[in-house]
Amino acid sequence: MPEFTLSGRADAPVEEVWKLLFDPTRFPEWWVGVQTVRDDGADGYTMWVEDYPDFPIPQRPRGDRAEGRVTISCQVSGIDFVWQLAENGSGTRIDVRVALPDSEGHRLDDKRENITSSLARLATLAKAAATS
Repeated sequence: MPEFTLSGRADAPVEEVWKLLFDPTRFPEWWVGVQTVRDDGADGYTMWVEDYPDFPIPQRPRGDRAEGRVTISCQVSGIDFVWQLAENGSGTRIDVRVALPDSEGHRLDDKRENITSSLARLATLAKAAATS
C-alpha cells in the first residue's frame, strides 16, 4: 500500500487546529483542491473537488479528541488521511499520514504535493484564528 507521512507546525493551540480539522465545511478554506463540502450528519459528508467537480465523493471522518487524531476515509477511492495533533511548545505539531490502495498508487506524488500545500494552509489559518 503506497503511503507517505508529512509533518508541520502551527503557531496556534491544538484546539484551533482541531476546529479546522473536525469541521469538514471548513475544508475548502485550507484543503487544496476541495471546492465544496456538504455535511451529511452522522453518516459523514460529501465533498466535491476541483479535479471532478460534477462527482460527489462521500467521506467518512472519525475523530478521537483524546488522541488528537482525525481520520478521513474516502468511500470512493479508499484513500485514508490520518491527521495527528500534539502540543508543541506554544503551538501544535501536525502529522498527516496518507495511505492509498495499490489501485490508486499512481496518484501518490500528486497527493503528496496537495497535502504539503494543505498542511501549510491549515497552519496559517489556525494561526490567524488564534491571533484574532
